[in-house]
Amino acid sequence: MNKTARYLIYIVILPAVIVLLDQWTKSWVRANLAMGETYMPWKWLEPYATITHWYNRGVAFGMFQGGGTIFILLPIIIMLGIIIYFSKVETRSWLVDLALSFELGGALGNFIDRVRLGHVTDFIAVGKFPVFNVADSFVTVGVVLLILGVWLEDKREKQAALAEKPIESPANTE
Repeated sequence: MNKTARYLIYIVILPAVIVLLDQWTKSWVRANLAMGETYMPWKWLEPYATITHWYNRGVAFGMFQGGGTIFILLPIIIMLGIIIYFSKVETRSWLVDLALSFELGGALGNFIDRVRLGHVTDFIAVGKFPVFNVADSFVTVGVVLLILGVWLEDKREKQAALAEKPIESPANTE
């Protein structure tokens, strides 16, 4: 894939789709549920997961509530870092590209909430786990994919280096 197509797909199209999905779901929750209200159309799933309107002024999992300006500046730095890294580095791994795309889209989705609303709208409640949203999900999956992609790339490079290294025979040493 050429550099322009790669950039267009992973830095423009996929993050835009993630942001649209994230903002649409958050908008639906804000329009249809009061703060703290829970909704679950499938009663069999209710003991395990619900849609619960909540908001978060902190970061992931509700940590560092009320961090203020730092939570607007940090995503800007992260998003710029991803865009710059992506344009400068020719990765061979589509998995790393996908991970960065997921992280960019998720970061942008939550950034939009922080700027527009002063907080992030969360609504996915699973068991005792803190309430989260679509953007959080993409950031989390992106981190896992990034770790996996870097690990696989490192493994591939080590195998290639071993394959190129000449094997020394004990009979040749005297």
